[in-house]
Amino acid sequence: MKKILLVGNPNVGKSAIFSHLTGIDIMTANYPGTTVEFTKGFLKIRSEKYEVIDIPGTYTLEPTSKAEEVAVEMLKKGDIVINVLDSTNLERNLNLTVQLLQKKIPTVIVLNFWDETKHTGISIDSKKLEEILGIPVIPTCAVTGEGLIEIVSNLNNAKISNFSYDQKEKWHVIGNIIEETQKVTHRHHTFLDRLNDITIKPITGIPSAFIILIAAFGIVRFIGEGLINYILDPIFNKLYLPLIIKLANIINSELLKNLIFGKTLEVMKSFGVLTTGIYIPFIVVLPYILSFYIILSFLEDLGYLPRLAVLLDSTFHHLGLHGYSSIPILLGLGCKVPALLSIRILETEREKIITTVLILMSAPCMPQTAMIMSVGIKYGLKVVILIFLIIILIAIITSAILNKIMKGEVSELFVEIPPYRIPKFNVLSKKVWIRMKNFFSEAVPLIIFGVLIINLLDIFYITDFISNKIGGFIVSFLGLPNQIISVMILGFLRKDVSIAMLAPFALSAKQFIIASIFMVLYLPCIASFFVLIKEMGIKSTIKIVSIVLLIAFLTASLLNVIL
Repeated sequence: MKKILLVGNPNVGKSAIFSHLTGIDIMTANYPGTTVEFTKGFLKIRSEKYEVIDIPGTYTLEPTSKAEEVAVEMLKKGDIVINVLDSTNLERNLNLTVQLLQKKIPTVIVLNFWDETKHTGISIDSKKLEEILGIPVIPTCAVTGEGLIEIVSNLNNAKISNFSYDQKEKWHVIGNIIEETQKVTHRHHTFLDRLNDITIKPITGIPSAFIILIAAFGIVRFIGEGLINYILDPIFNKLYLPLIIKLANIINSELLKNLIFGKTLEVMKSFGVLTTGIYIPFIVVLPYILSFYIILSFLEDLGYLPRLAVLLDSTFHHLGLHGYSSIPILLGLGCKVPALLSIRILETEREKIITTVLILMSAPCMPQTAMIMSVGIKYGLKVVILIFLIIILIAIITSAILNKIMKGEVSELFVEIPPYRIPKFNVLSKKVWIRMKNFFSEAVPLIIFGVLIINLLDIFYITDFISNKIGGFIVSFLGLPNQIISVMILGFLRKDVSIAMLAPFALSAKQFIIASIFMVLYLPCIASFFVLIKEMGIKSTIKIVSIVLLIAFLTASLLNVIL
């Protein structure tokens, strides 16, 4: 089976072309020995079947990052290359093209965003470019599908180019190609051009980023809570749970019943595989995951995320990270699960550990934030604000310390700022579906397995043993009532509910501050914990969780003394 490689700079529309060629029945995988992800699918033309691989975006075949190293390595295994170019930025894209042509692999060139060249006043003579390079050149608009038939019909015409150049004269050669094939005429600034100026300059970009993120989180919360309250929770309670209760009445074995349904059928008070194990991933996590992926994909296709990364790059450098770490951390303000899934965009183990600590500690997730505000407001707005300020301060101090302890260079952020583009619904929906498929296949089984493990610990009274032996020592150090140990255990299952369950204890303002901060920091929720194992491995997960737990305990103990 021949392999077709989609090769190009980041943000040139490779994924959209890939979706058209293969449909959405695709597979994602990490390149062996790395966490760099690529996507593959299949294309059938008459009786012949091709494997299509969307390799990581690269600016050059002289790699400067792990993703670019993988891209270069994968080129050795390709039979046909589809080189996708951003036709609105032809000169910069040709840098990769002329390097590709020296690899002597049959190649087809795709000039994507062809529709935008007209809007930007750019005219490209594709036939002249084809003549110069000696291979097929096809104008396309991937979001509408224009030119896709031509790509497929030209795969058999893919040629090894005879184009050659002196490396020292590369940019001079590219300049000559541009001079012969491209003309640029004057045009007036559009709304998107003005939006670009506003959102990339620090003076206006940082306030606009704040507004965009607040709006994004508001939309995520609106969609997430709407799905829970009006669709998923009613379906679970009115349709699914009655069936489970009937099933529970049929089973006579008490052990099997406890294992499957928990000690009680009240979903968030036990760890039944068919009750809590279904409720957490599908009712608690899924709505926020779905809404986050919708917003994330929209901002991604719009072209905003690279601007956000650049704006925050200098700030994150002080914490030993670069601007791309901002994306997982900001996701964590809504839900830790998609945030932890997105750390795979980072390259080094050091960056991943520091970023993960920031994700877990910089702020509560959205549901937990709502609960802190809801329960804590009776103590006054100052108490609520103080809780969030302390959490942010602890996260920054911890990350700065880890940056000093975990020696290593901070890689510079080299990222293209693409023009703003209005996202297309069909492309957006495919991207969301692909990401949701990964959530169902990767995160959901881990969450259900985690509930099963905790249930076994509960059934055999191991949890009670831990509570009695260790719990009293912890709460006395924190100045909290002994009964809060049960809430702490519940917090591993669902952290927002654990905050809500502080209400019946009639805590003082001081105790509420300490308990809330400890509950936010001490452990990730069960869903985050098992996703973290998937992404980082068991050793790194234990290391991260131990760091966070120690800091939570020291912080809460210190607050008990200070307050």
